Formats: sequence, C-alpha cells, structure tokens
Amino acid sequence: MRVELWGVRGSLPTAGPTTTRYGGNTSCAAVRTDEGNLVVLDAGSGIAALGRSLGREERVDILLTHLHLDHIQGLGFFAPLFDETCDVHIWGPASPTVGLRPRLTRYLSPPLFPVALRDLPCRLTLHESTLGSFELPGVSCRAALVCHPGPTVGYRLSSPSGSLAYLPDHEPALGMRFFPGESAWTSGFELAHGVDLLLHDAQYDDLEYAGRVGWGHSTLGAAIAFAKLAGVRELVAFHHDPSHDDDYLDAFFARYDGTLGVPLTGAREGDVRVLGSSPLALDVV
Repeated sequence: MRVELWGVRGSLPTAGPTTTRYGGNTSCAAVRTDEGNLVVLDAGSGIAALGRSLGREERVDILLTHLHLDHIQGLGFFAPLFDETCDVHIWGPASPTVGLRPRLTRYLSPPLFPVALRDLPCRLTLHESTLGSFELPGVSCRAALVCHPGPTVGYRLSSPSGSLAYLPDHEPALGMRFFPGESAWTSGFELAHGVDLLLHDAQYDDLEYAGRVGWGHSTLGAAIAFAKLAGVRELVAFHHDPSHDDDYLDAFFARYDGTLGVPLTGAREGDVRVLGSSPLALDVV
C-alpha cells in the first residue's frame, strides 16, 4: 500500500512563500492499494493537484472525514469528477438531521460553485460513512466518530501489506482528566491501535492549545502520547497551523525528536510512505 501526501495544512496559509518546504495545500492524501486501486482521504485543496497527476481511473473512492471547508474545498477541481467513464464513490458523515448529499450540494452549487453536484458527468455514488467496517476494492476500511466539532470520523485502512490510520482533525485529550487514559475510553484508539502509519493532527504547541481547548485539534505532545498509547510504528504529524511557516515547523518537530521511540516526522506535500517495507520507505510524489 502506497500513501501519498498532497495537502497537509489545516487551512490555507498566511505565511506566503515561506511555506514551500512543507506545502500550503489543505488536507488530502492518496492511497494506492497493492492492486492499484485509488482511495483518496479528504478533498482539501491538494486534491486538485492529485487529480492532474492521474491517468484514466476506472474507480476512485473519496473518504471525507467531515465537511469543514478546508477538507472539501478542492472537490470541485478533482479531474475524475468530470470523467464520464469514471465511477466515483464519495463517503462521508451525515449530520443528525441532514444527509451527505444535501450537505455537499450546499457547496457544489451556485453561487459557491458553478457546477452543481447533480450535473457532474462522472458516475457518482454517495455513501453515508458506515460506522464500523466496510470493504473497498483492495482495502478493508473502518470508520469511527472522533472528537472534533460537528459530525467527524477517522479512518483505518488495512491490506495485506500494512495498515494506516487517518485522524487529521482530532482532539483526543478533550475532557480527559488524565491523558492518555484508558485506551478503551480514548477517542480514535480503535482506529490507530497497532497501525504501521498514523497521520494525526498536531496543529498546536502547548501555549497555543491553552487558548484553543475544544476547537477540535491536538498538540504535538498529545499526538505523541496518543501514538504511544496506540502502539503505532510511525507517526506523521499532520494538519499544520496556517500561521506556522517552514522555519517554525522545523524547530517544532526538532524539539520532539526522539521522544516517541519510533519515527516521527512532520507531514510534507510530496512525501510517500510505502507500507510493507521495513523500515517504511520514504519517497516523493
């Protein structure tokens, strides 16, 4: 299983050209199964470049964690949606009162977008994210609700070559008197337990977080504690704050170097992890 990072920010950055080493696009990762099937995690602005890189795809599955704008803003610019020969399946959570289709239609319709969801030429199928396990071509998936404002899920993807947990917007320490606590009571634990690769929210440092408790995001320290609790093989810190430029992020991650006991890196656009190798292979898109 091959994991490609196409967008790693929490929202579009304000730091201009100093974001070039880590990248400035919002959340999007691509997973190629061992059989060559494509699964896309979130549809932030990075999905546009992913779409331009693709050839003809017979099927694409897009797994949305939630419908905050930074996770869907690139959806209307994803090339397979305009390919009438492509089967596109979009998975995502509904709200308690409104289904996935009307929620996506609010964005993919005038005046916010010139092409309505119903007019996309691809063969489109929408799925409410099934809480629990479901199968996609070449990969087994699991979805569970996680701690973030609004209906939000995380995903676990597994194949014979490895496993990945994707928790880009996640505040596992919220409401816990002692963190990390019992594994069974920790948000996201069932998705991350024992995975080869964890992509996890690490937006804030401790001082920033003190004024943002309840916003649905994690500190790097909490992400490391969560990764230790879950026993993951590698942590990639994800969902960088838009105010953190490259130099800040370099120093931020260097401060925690060696504290996890397994590889810890900051997510960068263009990074690739190939699961099933030991240690995990790092390449570029």
